[in-house]
Formats: sequence, C-alpha cells, structure tokens
Amino acid sequence: MAKIQSIRGMPDVLPDASAMRLWVEDRLQAVLARYGYAHVRMPLVESTALFARGVGDGTDIVEKEMYTFEDRSGESLTLRPEGTAGCVRLCEEHGLLYNQTQRLWYQGPMFRYERPQKGRYRQFEQLGVECFGFSGPAIDAELLGLCADFWSELGVQDALTLELNTLGSPESRAAYREALLAYLRPLADQLDEDSRRRLERNPLRILDSKVPETQALLADAPDLATCLDEASRVHFDALRRYLDALAIPYVVNPRIVRGLDYYTHTVFEWTTTAPAEAAPLDVYVLALEEAHSAQALALGQRLRQALPALAIQVHCSGGKAKARFKKADASGARYALILGEREIAEGTVAVKPLREGEAGQSTWTLPALVDHWREGLPSPNSTNGSTRR
Repeated sequence: MAKIQSIRGMPDVLPDASAMRLWVEDRLQAVLARYGYAHVRMPLVESTALFARGVGDGTDIVEKEMYTFEDRSGESLTLRPEGTAGCVRLCEEHGLLYNQTQRLWYQGPMFRYERPQKGRYRQFEQLGVECFGFSGPAIDAELLGLCADFWSELGVQDALTLELNTLGSPESRAAYREALLAYLRPLADQLDEDSRRRLERNPLRILDSKVPETQALLADAPDLATCLDEASRVHFDALRRYLDALAIPYVVNPRIVRGLDYYTHTVFEWTTTAPAEAAPLDVYVLALEEAHSAQALALGQRLRQALPALAIQVHCSGGKAKARFKKADASGARYALILGEREIAEGTVAVKPLREGEAGQSTWTLPALVDHWREGLPSPNSTNGSTRR
C-alpha cells in the first residue's frame, strides 16, 4: 500500500515550529487584550457569493485561488481564503454594526489554491484584526501602535521598517486606476503574462509584480498621490502626524497597493532584511543526577506558578550530566536552572546562561530569583553576580 502523505501545500507543523507559533501567538493575544480587541470565530466554509461580492470577482483570490465546491444540495461553498469578508458577514448577521463601534480579532487557517513555493502555502494560518464604525485616521494610528508593541514584545522592533501608503477614497482609487490603465495599455505586449491578465480587471495588482522587466516598465508610471482628492490628503497627513506623536518611524512607499476591492485609504507593510528569530523557551530546569529529578519537577512547577509569563521546561529524559546540558542547550532556552548535590543541600539553584552575550553562572535562592525575574528576564549582558539569598 502506498504511503499516504500530507496534501501538497498543506504542511504539518512539527513540535519545534508549533512551540514557536504558540509563543508568538501568546504574546500577540496579550497585546490585543491590552488594546481592548474582542475575539470572534468564523466558520472555515462560507457561501461562495460572499467572497465573489466582498473580495471582488476580478481579484486573483476569486479568479484562481479559491477552493470551491458544491455540497449535496447544490449550494456553492468555499473554504475561506481570507478573514475580512467572513468577519463582516458575522457582524451584519448578529447585529454588531448598527450604531456601534467594534474592535475584533480572529485567527485560524485560510485556504488558497496557489502554486506551492517557499513562503506560500495552500493552507496557512492568519491572525487578523478588524475595526468597524471608525472613519478617521486615529484608528489606523492605533492599529500601527498595536503592531509596534507586538514587535517590541518579540524583541525584533529594531529589525523592522514600517512602509506606508494611501489608496485614498474609492473615487481617488478609481481615478488612479484609469490613469494607470492609460499608461499601461500601450505597453501591454511588454508585460509579463500575469500582468497582462490583470490589466483590465485589476491593474493595481501589476504594481505588486516581482518580474524585473515589468518593474522597469513601472518606473515612469503615474503616482497614486497625484490622483488623491483633498479629503484623502487630509486623512493621510493626519495619520502621519499621529505616528510622529507616537514616535513610530515610517517611510512612505507609493508602490504599496492592495488588489482586494474593499481597500481604501491607509495600506502598510512591515518589512525586514533580518530573519528576526526569537526563542520560544525561557528556562530549562535540570537535575545533575536522576535522584534529584523529583526536586527538578517541583522547582519547575513552583516557577511556573510564580512566573506565569515565562516558558519553562523541565528535563525528563534521563541521561548523564553532559547529555542533560546538551539537551538544555538544544532547547533554545536562555537559561538553565541546575540542581546538584550542593544546591539541594544549600536550598539554592544555579542559573547558567545558555546564549552568547549573557553574564556568567550565578547561584540564587528561589525567592530571590523569583523577585529578580518577576518583571521579565533581564536583557542580555546584564550582570547577575554571585549568590543571592
């Protein structure tokens, strides 16, 4: 019998990657809670008409990327390719929009029938936020502040750049569409295949093209800013003032667009040239000998209760001391907490940094260590000193 494998483009998530995701998700959800966003859940399957009408029947999503099928009653259904349309449907169906404002977030798998390649999958996880009932730029600035706080939580804020643009009002976007078409139509035979297909139905997506020859043709394309009406300019200028007040740096990139029909005004991307990796584990607890494994388990449990913000793992796989240290280092944790004969006798714990740039090993009583770490782990290169009692 042939071996059954996962469907191409729908990958499994293995323990290390899953641990990283959970670590990231926990921190993002904490930031969302601080900003007062409420959680909603939408079904994986919706009526196909929802996406054709809400996303736009000329978009790539609707034209070629949806998993669509008929159920036994003949109704056309689609695995959700994005979250906004379903969230709007949820709010309308349950009366959450009439004379109300809503800050909502959702998370879960989305499905697009794309050609699998690096960074693109047919099933992928997405977390989205939606704000309803707000018309001014202040809510855009608040959302960007939320993003900036999230990057700080992950410790990657210095590796990221906020790129910003505006599509303006629906009228401004329509005017720019016509200006772009007038420029591109005479160049149609020089465009790549995808761009030619998009030319009449969704020309703004051509600005997203990664084909060098097409990008070269776009060098002299009209600038969207020339098509903005006065209200759109006022909106974008106010947003920039808000970001300056929040001390959030940004660069304006006039080539950022969105192909989905419902986008207006602010569009943005956070970009990086660094991998921005973060360790999912804070502390690895180990006993030097199997005889002290029960004390190590108890120590790990006490630390989790006292320091719920930290991710703590206890060594449970036996082996000699050298193998235990090797396991601790491979865990990705910043610190190893070590129990040996001396620590057991003195009622202390040894703290050994596992990452480069950290201060040397030190010894602590548990109450002193808990107090020291109660506000979070110290920054790299901070000095721990020697015994704390």
